Amino acid sequence: MSSPSPDFLQPSAPAPKAPGHRFWLWFALPWLVLALLIQIAVADRARFAADPLWRPRIQALCDFLRCELPAWHEPDAFHVTSREIRPHPSVPGVLLVSASFRNDAAFPQPWPQLELSLSNLDGDALGLRRFSPHEYLGSEPTTMQIASGQSASITLEVLDPGKRAVSFNFGFR
Repeated sequence: MSSPSPDFLQPSAPAPKAPGHRFWLWFALPWLVLALLIQIAVADRARFAADPLWRPRIQALCDFLRCELPAWHEPDAFHVTSREIRPHPSVPGVLLVSASFRNDAAFPQPWPQLELSLSNLDGDALGLRRFSPHEYLGSEPTTMQIASGQSASITLEVLDPGKRAVSFNFGFR
C-alpha cells in the first residue's frame, strides 16, 4: 500500500475567475493603444509637423500638451520672380547678382538659406555658394519669418569665374 501524498502535492482545483476579468482588459486596451499613439506623435512631432496634412493635428496636440513644434519650413515654396547677373560697375573680376524671390507658401516661414550656383555650357557647376539671410539681405532681417506672399530683393557680389560661366541658378534651403 502506498502512503498518501502530502496536501501540497495534491492537484488543486482551479481558482474561480472573477467575473468581468476580461471586460477590464477589453476596456483598457483601446486606451493603452491611444496612449501609445499619442506618445509616438509627440516623440516624432517634427516629422509629422512637416506634413501639411498632419501639421494642424500635431499643432493642436502640442497646444494641449504644451510641447513645441519646429517652425514650418517649405523651401520649395520660395520662387525667384526676377534675376539678373552683370559685371560689377566699379570692381573688376566681380559679378553683381540681383534677384527677387517670394514666399508662395500659405504660411510664414523662416528666412531661407539661398544657394547660388554658376554653371558652364555642359551644365557642370563652376561654383556654388550658400548665403545666410543676413548676407543676402545686407543685415539681420527685421522679422524672424518671411510672410506668405512677401517678396525680398537681393544683391550679391561674387567672383567672376570667367567666360566659362554661362548660367546661374538659385536654390533655397
